[in-house]
This record gives sequence, structure tokens and C-alpha cells, in this order.
Amino acid sequence: MRLVSLCPSLTELLHDLGAADEVVGRTKFCVHPSPWVDGVEKIGGTKNPKVARIIALAPDLVVMNEEENRLEDARTLRDAGLTVHSSMPRTAADTASMVRDIAAAIGRSDAGERIAGDIERRAERVRAAAQDAPPVSYAYLIWRDPWMSVSDDTFISALLGLAGGRNVCGAATTRYPTITLDELCAAVPDVVFLSSEPFPFSSTHAQELAGALSIDADRVVLCDGELLSWHGSRTPAGIDYAELLIAAQRSRIR
Repeated sequence: MRLVSLCPSLTELLHDLGAADEVVGRTKFCVHPSPWVDGVEKIGGTKNPKVARIIALAPDLVVMNEEENRLEDARTLRDAGLTVHSSMPRTAADTASMVRDIAAAIGRSDAGERIAGDIERRAERVRAAAQDAPPVSYAYLIWRDPWMSVSDDTFISALLGLAGGRNVCGAATTRYPTITLDELCAAVPDVVFLSSEPFPFSSTHAQELAGALSIDADRVVLCDGELLSWHGSRTPAGIDYAELLIAAQRSRIR
């Protein structure tokens, strides 16, 4: 088969399903795994793919994500006669289903079942372990100027929730709400997580935020945004990582 991926986590998934030699196009943001990905043709970005070039590559399947990619691009590709698989998993269970669907579409059902089953087993283990543990309230920031967080309608919040995290911005009516420092302070989260993406938060930002909120520095924690937001073959490790983050804070506040 000839495959094109317009989402970084799905490019990684295709590789890990054993279809690396079949991927003929990927976006400039598809950077894992390296160095394999360097040998795959770039066909633009997630929001501005080179649609004409994708059509010229004549892929048997284009994999897309409904949040990362644009509906109009999916429509254009379908109108050109291409088969498009578009997904938007919001939970670990959704991700397991997506993995099975994509794996079946490319003839890699056995590999897909290994990854999907691993997701389900780890999710159930983490959920069970957190069931009787005290919750940890958190805010998860993805941007500054303005400050932006995530609601419970996100994959990130779902993973942290499995481990017993309680999102202080969870009830927001938008998936990625803006929040002021005053609102963040009033919510009194046990911990503020600063993601490594899309804004590249650093230790300097963590120190500045702790000072602005007048809280101890250990209540502002840098975290790996890829592990918490890339749905696919990275999800098993992401589930374990979410558990470690929440467990560390639970130990701190005891």
C-alpha cells in the first residue's frame, strides 16, 4: 500500500504498525521516529498540506485527525477519489478503537491488536490503582499570552483523569479555554502542569509563574506534551506517564 499521514502521532503509529516502507508522505511536523521519518517526503503542514502533491502521490489511504487537520482538505482529497481515514480520539478507549481501525485498513490487524490491547490493559490498571486514592487537582497550561488550558473534552485531560487527576478547568465550554492568572489562583490547583507543546514552556516560565501565583515552585511542573497528547502507539507510555505525574503530586501533598 501507499500511505500518507497528515498527523504526527498517526505517522508514528503507521511506522509502529510495521508499515514504515509504505508511507510516502508526511507533514513537516511529523518528526518521530527519527531518522526514519527524515526519508519520507514532506507534503506541507497539518493545516496547509500540499493537496495537489498528495493526490499526485496516489496513496491508497490518507490518515488524518479532525482537530489537527482541516475538514476542507479531507473533503478535497475524498472528492479526488482518495480514501481518507479521519479520527479524533478523546480517551484511551477511543484511541484503542482508532488503532484497530487503522491497522485493519492497512492489513496490520495483529500489530494493531497488540498496541490497542496494551492501551486497554494499562488504562484499566491505572484506573483501578487510582480508584481509592485521593484526587489531585491540576491546571494544564498549553500556551501563554494569553494563558490557555484544556477542558475535560480533551485527550490530555482523559489521561490525567485515569490516574486520579481533577482538572480545575474541566467544565469549560471550549476545549482550550483561556484563563487569567487571577482565575488560576482562585481555582487553587494542587499543581500547575506546563506542557512542552505547543508552547515550549521552560524552567524559567515555571519559576515566573510560581512567583506570579505566589505558590511554591514545586507546585509548577514541566511535563512532556507529546506523551500526554499524541494518541496512537505512544499512548501506552502516555498512560504510565500520566500516572507518574499524578502520583508524584499525591505524594507531595500528603
